[in-house]
Amino acid sequence: MLRFMPVGDSMTIGSAGEHTWRYRLWQHLRDTYGGPYALVGPRETLYDKATDAPTSYEYADPDFPRAHLAGWGEGWLHMAPLIAEAVRTQRADVLLVSLGLIDLGFYTNAEQTAENVRRFVAEARTANPRVRMAVLPVIPNVRAAEDAPFAAQVTRFNELLAKAVADLDEPRSPLLLASPPPSYDIHLDTYDGTHPNASGEHKIAAAFADAMHQAWGVGRPYGG
Repeated sequence: MLRFMPVGDSMTIGSAGEHTWRYRLWQHLRDTYGGPYALVGPRETLYDKATDAPTSYEYADPDFPRAHLAGWGEGWLHMAPLIAEAVRTQRADVLLVSLGLIDLGFYTNAEQTAENVRRFVAEARTANPRVRMAVLPVIPNVRAAEDAPFAAQVTRFNELLAKAVADLDEPRSPLLLASPPPSYDIHLDTYDGTHPNASGEHKIAAAFADAMHQAWGVGRPYGG
């Protein structure tokens, strides 16, 4: 059984009433992946905006494997210390990682964030030396559209992320840089300039699904 663990920030955990891109990817794998698989992780909840806490189980469709390692306001800085234990206890084979926006927005600059990427990878491999990782670059949000220095940090981090993935990729534990969704539009695919709506969820799921299909032969292209 192939065990996928979504790792991310607010765009991955989602909030009450949403499907999440995790759900969209699960649907895709259910329909296209030929072998047994599971979504795994130490958490299951959505973020509840009313209580400002990750306590909601009110998925738009709760009937799917909801496990993940994602948190509202959490980034590479927060996940690097947690990933080894999560990979070990959940026996994760593939990490689907979407992190970085919150780091750059509040915690670390591009270079510091890239160092946390490298720490994350090293920690994950201590728990599973053969773990595979598909990593999504930061998708610029509404702040990047209005704040030029922040936009420059996003661009710089994505360059450093690509370098880290190339440097750290190895045959027994491959790293894969997914392509940002080419048609992603923060005015059409988010509800607030950052967090995905239904169309955004599909496009993020497609970014991971297409990357894994092209590089590793997992499933079929999204929508295919």
